[in-house]
Amino acid sequence: QVHLVESGGGLVQAGGSLRLSCVASGIFSINAMGWFRQTPGKQRELVASITSGGVINYRYSVKGRFTISRDNAKNTVYLEMNSLKLEDTAIYYCYADGKRTPIMVTSGVYWGQGTQVTVSS
Repeated sequence: QVHLVESGGGLVQAGGSLRLSCVASGIFSINAMGWFRQTPGKQRELVASITSGGVINYRYSVKGRFTISRDNAKNTVYLEMNSLKLEDTAIYYCYADGKRTPIMVTSGVYWGQGTQVTVSS
């Protein structure tokens, strides 16, 4: 079974920082890892992603504030969030796009349980 275990969420004041971590296990290989977030009543939206080769994409609204990084050897992805704003409040979901077994032709997407990030004034 594939498991993605997240940590680092919590309550922070506007302007503060949080560092999210996500460790994937039970997966054979991973291409992209990253983070989505979701607020009730809104669609889940991509925050940031990073491939195994280091290609990074950010949602425009977080550019310059968030930094995604990855440790391929540990199947771990991080999201450093700085200058947090009220609108960053959401449940943040880690994902990994990869192959569960070496015989899979295409990759699948696997999700963490989500971690709450709440930014207060």
